[in-house]
Amino acid sequence: MDTVRSYLQRCPARTVLEALASKWTLLVLSSLYKHGGTMRFNEIRRHLEGVTQKMLTQTLRALERDGLVSRTVYPTVPPRVDYTVTDLGTQVAEVFNTLGQWAEEHVHEILAARKAFDERGEPAPIS
Repeated sequence: MDTVRSYLQRCPARTVLEALASKWTLLVLSSLYKHGGTMRFNEIRRHLEGVTQKMLTQTLRALERDGLVSRTVYPTVPPRVDYTVTDLGTQVAEVFNTLGQWAEEHVHEILAARKAFDERGEPAPIS
């Protein structure tokens, strides 16, 4: 039987999947991609309702560390900082955008399933 390597705890690809599975990673990369690839910190923050400054900072640092976003600081007063999705980040952003489109197309089905689940109560134990 062929085992997918990323299912194995020791597989390095698993750390990549864990990083990509973050809600804010998905939303930041998608936002950058949809807005031409480059945005400033506060532009991203305004675009992503609910993200805190701390969470956005942590997410951008992680994305930069993983090579998915590049950070450019301009020597102005005050300093100007741009965040740009890299070629590698663009590839994953395209996947995220496909996932986002799927979510938008099927949100009503998911919400209906959740409602039906919540209304049915706990199933009786099998004896």
